[in-house]
Amino acid sequence: MTATSSPLARPGFIYSLLLAIGMAAAVGTALGFQYIGGYIPCALCLLQRQPYYYAIPIAILAAISELVGLPNWITRALILAAGILMLVTAGMGVYHAGVEWHFWPGPATCSTTASSMTTNAGDLLGELNTIKGPSCTDAALRVLGLSFAGWNVIAGILLAAFAFVGVRKAATA
Repeated sequence: MTATSSPLARPGFIYSLLLAIGMAAAVGTALGFQYIGGYIPCALCLLQRQPYYYAIPIAILAAISELVGLPNWITRALILAAGILMLVTAGMGVYHAGVEWHFWPGPATCSTTASSMTTNAGDLLGELNTIKGPSCTDAALRVLGLSFAGWNVIAGILLAAFAFVGVRKAATA
């Protein structure tokens, strides 16, 4: 078996593995800001993570399909699905960033109690009624002028582009 026929050297495997790592890094960064940095996510922030939670296993399945020698179209279809999910999260990020910049209104119910865990069980019901999460209209942090939602747009577009290149490269292998 030559090095070029090894599944580890095929573009479908390399692209799907790197895509999964890139997506895990992106959502891991968001989780790090939440759990280490203390930035409480709003409801739209939490929704933007969901495509990552679906796309990461899909990209891993693409890598596995290449490793076990399934037909090339299966690997390409899985990478394509992960890329489409990255476009979905980028679109959600555009919507959320527009809400933050007040270009359009956000959802009326945009608050969360996700991180409102109480340490006082005796006052649990009282806290559930009084603690509200952050509003979707206010960016918790801006880095280089972009909020978390704005950075998610960039990450989603870059990861989608990488996935689509991977689909094309895997087709020529």
